[in-house]
Amino acid sequence: MYYNGYSISLVGILCSCSVLFRCIFVSYLFLNSDYSFYLCSRQNEQKREIMPRVKKPAKVKEPIRLRMKELADGSKSLYLDIYRNGKRSYEYLKMYIIPETDDNARKRNAATMMAANTIKSRRIIELTNGEAGIKRADNQETILLLDWMNTYMENQQKRGKKDGHQIKVAIQILKDYAGERVTMDEVDKTFCQGYIDYLLTEYRPQGKPVSKFTAQNYYRVLNGALNAAVRADVIKLNPFTKIGNSDKIHRPESKREYMTIEELRALIATPMKNEAVKQAYLFSCFCGLRISDIIGLKWGNVYADNGQYRLEVVMQKTKEPIYLPLSPEALRWMPERGEKMAEDAVFDLPSTTHINILLKPWAKAAGIDKRFSFHTARHTFATMMLTLGADLYTTSKLLGHTDVKMTQVYAKIINRKKDEAVNLVNGLFD
Repeated sequence: MYYNGYSISLVGILCSCSVLFRCIFVSYLFLNSDYSFYLCSRQNEQKREIMPRVKKPAKVKEPIRLRMKELADGSKSLYLDIYRNGKRSYEYLKMYIIPETDDNARKRNAATMMAANTIKSRRIIELTNGEAGIKRADNQETILLLDWMNTYMENQQKRGKKDGHQIKVAIQILKDYAGERVTMDEVDKTFCQGYIDYLLTEYRPQGKPVSKFTAQNYYRVLNGALNAAVRADVIKLNPFTKIGNSDKIHRPESKREYMTIEELRALIATPMKNEAVKQAYLFSCFCGLRISDIIGLKWGNVYADNGQYRLEVVMQKTKEPIYLPLSPEALRWMPERGEKMAEDAVFDLPSTTHINILLKPWAKAAGIDKRFSFHTARHTFATMMLTLGADLYTTSKLLGHTDVKMTQVYAKIINRKKDEAVNLVNGLFD
């Protein structure tokens, strides 16, 4: 029993020693790991003290960003947001992202974005090159198209041309079409063809397309400005010359009303309330002067040269001098000079408005049922000269045309008259 009791006590002692040993071992591990953590922390702190913190690089803001503007039809208009030196401006690219309803639309949008980003990159290069003072290889400064258009307008005004309003409108059209940052170097065949397409399809100043006559005016403005740029060595070639004639905008052939010889005889025989207006009108029928030139005609412009009376005037429209021989029929309708001085007007006329009021009742009384104006007299002179056998070049000079092509319109009228005359025999001998 005692032995058994002793053996029981020994087992208990051994168990107690085992538990104590485990406690000492765990405490050692804990203390050792805590110390290791402490050492690691200190090492990290020392590393931080030795190696300073590296800051993330700041994002560089682009001077030009490509942005989109939602439109009512669901498409998006692309434009460049330009911010430099505290100033913000926008350049609308006339490019659109359309709703991607199919694969073709997605491909088109991808191509549009590529083209827009190309323009953006080009603008950034232009901007940074300008700020860095980098010039073109040919040592010429880049000239903006709109700057040149304004220069062209000023030069036209100095020359006495009266197309300033048309040029101003064309400048605004170019702004709407291509923005304000287009350079003369970028005005190529594609640009010019796009301008023509824009005039014919997209330009709607009053919500509807303009007439072909109006579109041709603004086409001529840009074409004239580019021709002037060639003469000034700003560009080497007018890109409009690379466009086929059929793709250009041509002025529609206007109907030129004129009187036949029989109608003119009837008009001469018909009285008019204002004799001076009648004389001036018939004088134009036999010399071809415009109403503006007849109003400005002075007795000092009339002179005799070896028995031949002539006019020497600067035409109001073209500012070109003209030396015009006067036929006896034209002299017949000139008033007597009397005691009038060289600076006195040949014809004592009322305002152009009053003149136009008098013309229509006079024509109606003469049995002339067609569109009738003072300019009809000039058309009558031109067609009469060609009908009576005058050549095209001579008629052109008599009219004061700067280009014989302008006179060819009347030649077409005469050709139609010839065709009608020839066909009068049709059916007579069946």
